[in-house]
Amino acid sequence: MPSDAIVSLISMSGRPLILCADDDEDILALVSLRLERAGYEVTCVGDGEAAVAVAQERQPDAVVLDLMLPRRNGIEVLAELRADPGLTETKVLLLSARVNDGDVARGLDAGADAFLAKPFRANDLVERIEELLAA
Repeated sequence: MPSDAIVSLISMSGRPLILCADDDEDILALVSLRLERAGYEVTCVGDGEAAVAVAQERQPDAVVLDLMLPRRNGIEVLAELRADPGLTETKVLLLSARVNDGDVARGLDAGADAFLAKPFRANDLVERIEELLAA
C-alpha cells in the first residue's frame, strides 16, 4: 500500500499537479497551456496569498512561482512553503524578470529548486519541470 506522502503527490486526475503563481494573465495562460499539453494538471493563481492557500490545500508536485507577486512576494511564499511540513519537498521553480545575481541567489537561498528568467521559451519551462519532478 502506498504511503500517505506518495498518495498526496497524485492529483485527482492522476497527473502531476503544478501550481503556477503569477500576476500576469498572459504568463499564466502560457504556462498553463504549455504544461497541460505536456500532460500536467495546472492550477493558476494571481497573488502570493492565494499561492500559499492553494498549495496548502492541493499539495502540488511543483510550483512555478513569480518573485514579484501582490499580497506576498515570491520569497515570502517560498518561506511559507518551506516552513509547511507537507510542502517542504515540493519542487519550486522561480520564474521572474528579475534576473540580477542578487535576486537569483536570494531565491535559491530561500529554498527554490531552480530559476528560469522571463522571457522564457515554453520548451525550457517544460524541461525544467520534468527535471525537477525526476530529481
